[in-house]
Amino acid sequence: DPDSGDNGLLLYSLVNNQTNEFDINENTGQIFTVSVAGKAGTFCLKVQAADQGTGRLTAQTTVNVTVDSSSSHNFVVVVLNQKINVVERNIAEVKRVLEDKLAWNVYIVDVYSSEFERKTRSSTDVTYVKITAFGEANQEVPAEDVKRKLREQKSNIETDLAKVFSTSVTAAVEEAPAVVEEAPADSATPELIATIVLSVLLACTFVAFLVYVLFTIKRKRKYKQQYLMKKRAEIMEGIDNPCATDKNGSLKSLETLEHMSD
Repeated sequence: DPDSGDNGLLLYSLVNNQTNEFDINENTGQIFTVSVAGKAGTFCLKVQAADQGTGRLTAQTTVNVTVDSSSSHNFVVVVLNQKINVVERNIAEVKRVLEDKLAWNVYIVDVYSSEFERKTRSSTDVTYVKITAFGEANQEVPAEDVKRKLREQKSNIETDLAKVFSTSVTAAVEEAPAVVEEAPADSATPELIATIVLSVLLACTFVAFLVYVLFTIKRKRKYKQQYLMKKRAEIMEGIDNPCATDKNGSLKSLETLEHMSD
């Protein structure tokens, strides 16, 4: 729109509201995917441009987007020493530089950082750009070939990206972490499961036995203390009561015992 002012200010939108799969930058008109995982085929998007002048004028066109099923094994991650919000603002230029140096069609699959960075958006200078490349006849380029080309063109890519971000840029290929060979969790054998169950049962039995022993010892100590206290009470009672009991159970005073003694 060659007009100036509000009459030349265009805002873009998707008319058929397919925002589950796609969205559009209202200021630039750039269409990007939201989620097309597991989906393939051609999507027809109706795009509208509208100026912001009085008597708002609009125009529409149809954009056909073909989604190919792509293998995640061909994804390559480029690590940039830039803040994620800065990379997102310049993602179109990043794509252009990569395509120019790799000589393939490059698709930006995702731009992300760590979970913490997803919240702050701008604290750490590390951003990951996940890409996949397509060569002639729209055939996917193997990930190893993309990595090799990225390493070969590393210096040139960094030089051009430095012009985009107006600062020194490093662009490294993220290498997959070393895989430790171990049996998957779901491959446990019946013997292993039986051993684990038996070990748990034995452990529970041992704990129950310890509890029983401790309870028994404590109960015996309690009964012993009660018995000693009872005997002590009987002794004290005998000292305090100046009477004795004969074999028939009748009481004789100490005075009578003394008289018989005389």
